[in-house]
Amino acid sequence: MATGSELTRRPAPAAGSTADRTPAAAGAVAGGASAGRRWVVPVLLVVGWLLGVGWRMWLARHIELPIAHTDEDSYLNTARALAGGPGGFSSENGPLRRVGYPMLISPAFLGDRDFTASYRLVQLVNALVNATLLPLSYLLGRRLLGLRRRYALAAAAAAATLPAAAFYAGVAMIDAVLAPLLVAWLLAVHHWVRRPGPLAAATVGALAGAFHLLHSRGLVIVAVHAGLVLLLLARRRIWPGAVLAAVLPVLALALVNEAGIRLLGDRVYLLGDPPGGGTLRAVASGHGLLRLGAAIGTQLWYLVVITFGLAGVAWAAAVRELRRPGRDDAYRWTLGVALVTTVGVAGGASVILAGITGKPLDAIYGRYVQMLAPFWLLVGVGVLLAAGRRAAARRAAVAVGLLVVGAALIAARLAYVDSRGHSLRYGGFSAPDLMALTGGWRELRPVAGALVGVAGCLLLVTALRAPRLRVPVLVALVVVNVGTMQVITQRLVRPMVAATEPTPRVADLGVRPGERVYASVGVHYILRFNLSHQVTWTDVRWFDDRPPAAADVVLARWAPGQPDDWDGARHGFVRLGGNPAQHWAAWRRG
Repeated sequence: MATGSELTRRPAPAAGSTADRTPAAAGAVAGGASAGRRWVVPVLLVVGWLLGVGWRMWLARHIELPIAHTDEDSYLNTARALAGGPGGFSSENGPLRRVGYPMLISPAFLGDRDFTASYRLVQLVNALVNATLLPLSYLLGRRLLGLRRRYALAAAAAAATLPAAAFYAGVAMIDAVLAPLLVAWLLAVHHWVRRPGPLAAATVGALAGAFHLLHSRGLVIVAVHAGLVLLLLARRRIWPGAVLAAVLPVLALALVNEAGIRLLGDRVYLLGDPPGGGTLRAVASGHGLLRLGAAIGTQLWYLVVITFGLAGVAWAAAVRELRRPGRDDAYRWTLGVALVTTVGVAGGASVILAGITGKPLDAIYGRYVQMLAPFWLLVGVGVLLAAGRRAAARRAAVAVGLLVVGAALIAARLAYVDSRGHSLRYGGFSAPDLMALTGGWRELRPVAGALVGVAGCLLLVTALRAPRLRVPVLVALVVVNVGTMQVITQRLVRPMVAATEPTPRVADLGVRPGERVYASVGVHYILRFNLSHQVTWTDVRWFDDRPPAAADVVLARWAPGQPDDWDGARHGFVRLGGNPAQHWAAWRRG
């Protein structure tokens, strides 16, 4: 942790020159606590981390089976195979396949336990990692933004409770760990530029390599990392030894990914189509480029809304800092890296999604950029705390402009698509926090989003100008985040649990370990996947109508009176039970 004296030597306004700062604003940065009270902050961070873990586990209490298909199924099947158990399918494709997250959660599948117990352990791993966003955000506030301890703590709490980051801790998805990893990576970038050295270079490389090991979004991070290394070398800020230190960890973790894939062999079989000509055709035209630009713009607008304008404030300050430096090089380079990463991730995700065939395009798909929200919220807070009144007003004006113009363009896009007789896809994992904030559970509501963002931005700009209101308004932001997560749980998560949880359980029907189980594709895929997860001793393969000769138990469609009702008696099976309302039954060979 940086010492108070270090931060006093570098007062560090969040944007612009020192002329942008009033004496009151300057009081928001620098300074420190007496040596006798320095133990208080570490204790608060540890307690806050533990509370964060408990909060995330409490939010996940209703989720006993996956609700995000087929992503969760893919990660869980791969993790089980890595732990030595049976394999299964994955919706990934070869070029973009990653095994880092399954490696992380694979210990949950060691030993003899039922699926729900393993799933709870996965949620615990998620919560433990996701909650580290609090101490990492505090360090970012202190080292990058130079905030006083109390402001850094309050801002870190607001960042750590953002639904964009906390939501995914309850499900087996890689997004649970990406937000803290991103903050750690940018912290390491700042330290490396400020104090170049082989250890700092290796740390940045290792974190960039971790992104590559975890998800295809890591390709953007690795590309940005490579560009950063080349720029630092060209500017003679680092030497060839540091280049090796920064690059070798990335290569090593890429090899770890390949080794994990080799270890799995064919126990996990891929169902995803690799990106190819369809992706190129989707964007290689004037119309395709317009759709791509709309998708990227919608994701960036979404970041501004869910941070209540703070991302827009931060972007305005970052662009000005790159054009007219007013801070040290480490601050400027870190913001530049973050800006390029933001645009790169939004663009890369939009290109990949544009090439998916057989499904309508997304009205919004915020999942890929959500990991960036806590960082930009922190920077936005730092900007407003350090800038003078006029500078803060200019930054806020940019954020309001982004919100209003973005909403107008998104509304025009939605109206155009609707006039053509089409619809854009809008699902529960498109942007759950935006759904809760705007009440848009069934459709994207850009005007409501803009109103929420503008109102929040104006309130934050006004309140953060008053020293006595700074901590209370950041605490209020924490309360809003917690309340938003509660709304998401009640309005989105619990209905999804009720709709995707098959009853009764497979074990309640007498299906025993050791029996060879197959599932018919006539069972709705969500129920089929969640039934299959309960069979922990074997990979449940699929069949069309005639069950394989090796099958001891089959899960098939049960729809009395309908032509596709599956009659197992024709194949020598006896029905064990099931749920005709959910249209499934278990049959055992007689």
